Amino acid sequence: MKNTYFDLIDQSYYFPQEGFDLRNGYLTFYGISLKYLIEKHGTPFRLMYLPRINDQIKKAKNLFNRAIKQHNYQGTYNYCYCTKCNHFAPVVKAALKENIHIETSSSYDIDLIRQLHEEGEIHHTTILIHNGYKTESYLDKIIQLNKDGFKNSVIVLDSKSEFYRIQQKIAQSGTKIKLGIRMAINEDPQSSYYTSRLGIRPSEIIDFYEKNIKPDKRFDLKMLHFFVDSGIKDTMYYWGEFQKAMKLFSELKKSCPTLRALNLGGGFPIRNNLGFEYDYKYIINEIVSNIKNMCAEEGIQEPDIFTEFGKYTVGESGAIIFSVLEQKQQNDSELWYMIDNSLMNTIPDAWSIFEKFILLPVNKWNNEYTRVNIGGISCDSSDYYNSEDLNQQIMLPRYQNKDAEPLYIGFFHTGAYQDAISGYGGIKHCLIPSPKYILIDRDDTGNFIDTVYSHEQSVEDMLSILGYQVKKDVVV
Repeated sequence: MKNTYFDLIDQSYYFPQEGFDLRNGYLTFYGISLKYLIEKHGTPFRLMYLPRINDQIKKAKNLFNRAIKQHNYQGTYNYCYCTKCNHFAPVVKAALKENIHIETSSSYDIDLIRQLHEEGEIHHTTILIHNGYKTESYLDKIIQLNKDGFKNSVIVLDSKSEFYRIQQKIAQSGTKIKLGIRMAINEDPQSSYYTSRLGIRPSEIIDFYEKNIKPDKRFDLKMLHFFVDSGIKDTMYYWGEFQKAMKLFSELKKSCPTLRALNLGGGFPIRNNLGFEYDYKYIINEIVSNIKNMCAEEGIQEPDIFTEFGKYTVGESGAIIFSVLEQKQQNDSELWYMIDNSLMNTIPDAWSIFEKFILLPVNKWNNEYTRVNIGGISCDSSDYYNSEDLNQQIMLPRYQNKDAEPLYIGFFHTGAYQDAISGYGGIKHCLIPSPKYILIDRDDTGNFIDTVYSHEQSVEDMLSILGYQVKKDVVV
């Protein structure tokens, strides 16, 4: 009996499934022929499928709005995109098409906001949630936004000192500064520390508001923010932190009539394996019903609900495609597939925090399968992806080094964080270049359009960053 790679997947998961199918023996990604892209662009390349961003936003909005209608909930739902997950203009602009709001996390994010405004992508009415530690530059730029008419700019206090510094920076004026307060949470029991470094201790928030914010008529407290780093999950830990936040919100609301918004922070998980299961509808229904019940019990107004979805927004849009250059049998049990770039450079989350991604071959699905380790071409011993660190079997088709067509493999749902963490287009480990970046969209008739956003990083670009004076005609 021939145990093919297709047999393995077919017996292990529901396949085909959303985003993944086979066409003439080759893998497709949201209906797009990866074979076509490989033949046209070569490997390696990174791709972003922009329509998936729109689909994700629409799904979350629809589910929240249905739950709000079902429970006769009196607040509104507001979807914010976290720019830190992927700052590239085509990605951010694709998200903004869905009439969403923006969450920022650093000083240069404000310059990005201004650029988007100049290009007509956002407006003075767009809600801007400013999270993160506030450096002097970050605070100055946020305050200037307020002066320039961005009337829905909300500074989420990460510490009490931030408020004191804002007080010193602003003069008396008729325009009030909108504030939020981030509540420090207890971290997951498996974390290296007990309480998050981010936010203000819950036991101090009400007293801090009463003594400092409330008396100062230049400020309105609008939002309570809490963020669970591991995301919104149906676990005792998450619901425990959720209930603490609800209790604090109700107590704070009773002394702060301007408090109108509850920001859940955190994010929904995305598919990192073909067997992924997550009931988005159930979780959203539980969130809305729990908030409504708490408000009814406490006799307070139901707040507007904010979420800050970054990875959920863009993660499933991304993929990176490699060629296997060579296979190496290093001992009786370890077979290495060597790919044409560095894993450390292209999917840094995989080797740094053992983040899992969907790994699939593009071709040779009718070949027998085998367990493998995947190695990058850098000289670093950490440049690999294997079963031990990720607690999952890495199975791929067998092939021969002499085959006319190499084995192509793809890591999928890599659209969040990888480019930012690796510093796309900057200096890379072993001077291995950033791969070609391809954007994929669909026209009005549904046909896909592939555009090269940036070519593979050149020698000149890299050596120029390093300070070398290179003449193009002598580079080989």
